[in-house]
Amino acid sequence: MSFQDKVVIVTGASSGIGAATAIKFAEEGAKVALVGRNQQKLNNVAKKCGNPLIIAADVSKDEDAKRVIEETLRYFGQIDILVNNAGIGGNTKILNENVIPIYDQIMATNLRAVVVLTHLAAPHLVKTRGNIVNVSSVCGHRVFPELFAYSASKAGLDHFTRAVALELAPLGVRVNVINPGPVRTDILENSGATKEIAEGTFNRMQEMTALSRISEPEEVADLILFIANEKSKAITGSSIVTDNGALLKN
Repeated sequence: MSFQDKVVIVTGASSGIGAATAIKFAEEGAKVALVGRNQQKLNNVAKKCGNPLIIAADVSKDEDAKRVIEETLRYFGQIDILVNNAGIGGNTKILNENVIPIYDQIMATNLRAVVVLTHLAAPHLVKTRGNIVNVSSVCGHRVFPELFAYSASKAGLDHFTRAVALELAPLGVRVNVINPGPVRTDILENSGATKEIAEGTFNRMQEMTALSRISEPEEVADLILFIANEKSKAITGSSIVTDNGALLKN
């Protein structure tokens, strides 16, 4: 799949799915804008992406989101693909005293930031007849314990994707969402878990899948590239699950 000279913005590109996606796009000839909060991690990913644009930004902040679009246009001159991958986790219980600040933080990053970036990027994607790939979760389809805020943010992202796909279809812009199951990334450690706790959690997640395995970030990245490619020109408004059969098990 060639993306020669296509301009791709990947948020959450400092690690995990975002890093793997950015690297694969660069390998296929794309000009990549790497967006993330951790400058050092972005620099490490950039070494595998040719000559990318590095943008240290917190997409939950409107001024940073605006800067992402402006710097990409200034550096590359256009936008062909937007991959809204940045996301955070966090356990939440409705009876917890601190639930609202956690809920607000999760929604700000996982849903509102996507809306803002999509709003800012859409006019430029119309010009290039580009497309958007959002990264959600199987939690948008199924509720898991102590994840109501995360699940709500991902369910909202799925429905937002469908709504925007319908709106932008007449303008030649496709919009889709990927719903991964368990993927071996650093999202748990970024949420405050120790390496030991994270590893134990992944082991439990593995038991929850029909195929008894956890995906690697590169597997999801491959799917993102396929959906962003012209080979998928008939696909828009779709929620595509890649979960090792997690939704099949009770």
